[in-house]
Amino acid sequence: MIEPLINCFRIPELRKKILFTFGMLVVFRIGAFVPVPGVDPTVVGEAAGQLGSGALGIVDMFSGGALSKCAVFGLGIMPYISASIVFQLLATVIKPLEELQKEGEPGQKKINQYTRYATVLLCIVQGLFLARMIKGLEVSSGVYVVPTGVREGFGFEITCILALTAGTIFLMWIGEQIQEHGIGNGISLLIMAGIVARIPPTLVQVWQTQVDPNLVNPAADKIGIVGLAGMAIMYVLVVVGVVLLNQGQRRVTIQTAKQIKGRRVFGGQRYYLPLKVGAAGVIPIIFAQSLLMFPQMIFNRMAASAGGGFWAIVWQKLYALFSYESFSYLVIYVILIMFFCFFWTAVQFNPIKMADDMKEHGNFIPGIRPGKRTSEYFERVMTRITLAGAAFISVIAIMPYIVQRSTDIGMRAAYIYGGTGMRIVVGVALDLVQKIENHLLMRHYDGFLKGGARIKGRQG
Repeated sequence: MIEPLINCFRIPELRKKILFTFGMLVVFRIGAFVPVPGVDPTVVGEAAGQLGSGALGIVDMFSGGALSKCAVFGLGIMPYISASIVFQLLATVIKPLEELQKEGEPGQKKINQYTRYATVLLCIVQGLFLARMIKGLEVSSGVYVVPTGVREGFGFEITCILALTAGTIFLMWIGEQIQEHGIGNGISLLIMAGIVARIPPTLVQVWQTQVDPNLVNPAADKIGIVGLAGMAIMYVLVVVGVVLLNQGQRRVTIQTAKQIKGRRVFGGQRYYLPLKVGAAGVIPIIFAQSLLMFPQMIFNRMAASAGGGFWAIVWQKLYALFSYESFSYLVIYVILIMFFCFFWTAVQFNPIKMADDMKEHGNFIPGIRPGKRTSEYFERVMTRITLAGAAFISVIAIMPYIVQRSTDIGMRAAYIYGGTGMRIVVGVALDLVQKIENHLLMRHYDGFLKGGARIKGRQG
């Protein structure tokens, strides 16, 4: 492993890309500690628990803790991700967008332009809600995150919205610069950097609050050496499972038709079409968590405003139904993940079009007739592997809740064991390693694995 890392810096072009990417990530982390204008930086730390928990926990995780620090990067890159997902879905139902996608690079540039406009609108809307939330944060009796003189009027809201919007647009620009001059997917690397940045302080917090220094004979409510070893083994197993899911493939054998030209025979070769088990990626988890945020926020607000009586009890019961601690939340969460796995796969994978393209080019699956039979075969295979992938993604998604209830280490620490963060970190890290390995192999260096082996998909 050490030799390939040294080789990365022996290649001038690759060294420049890696250093540029690292520099942009450093800028991203610096911005996560710059507070928005108007907040009192001396009391922001006391209100971190209110902004970095509950429904806003996932936003704080993607922003690397910038939201809980009331920083200019508080919204993170999530508005851009949301806008991109929306336009991907719209391209499947709106004809002009679908035609733009088929135009290639010019059409994609136009869609990217629309996505940037939508990102600004989302930043303004989300920034307004966040500005009002920050404005109302009270760390103690009469002490607010925003001082009394600044809280008057609408000046703070406008300033906060502008700062948060500018922060997200700047992150979007950083991601594009990494994509062009660095290595890896810039937007994905920003998300991964934000998630990874939270791991060291979380581990320190767990060690200080949950681990007994006397590891041999720990207290009843603390974690000892056996508990630490069990948590470490569980973490390794989860990472291995996520890697297998991310790299798992179902390879379909494709046969090219033979063509006789003169005395020569062309074609007749076989190749494999890889169908990914986790084709939907992390999108189902993000969609499910985003949808479940709204019932929590709405029912909590309605219960608080009801005061008392019958309707207050009703709203409290509904809020408890969708709270993170309830079993019903996990059931609904898993159902939504399974649904979005099949939905997103159906949006991205068109078996009829794939079968028609194969028939047009004279390709076929051995033993399967071209046309309708081929499309039915693709649909049947994708349904099976999507079901397996959705089941595994659901287990990874609820793993933090299982760990939190079995060890009582806190939800923030439990998120290290699965959920959205684990899926993103593993996927982005594997993609980054593969791209670096491609540069090494192009310059006739060995990759990260011995014996000339390459990091590639695992056949399912």
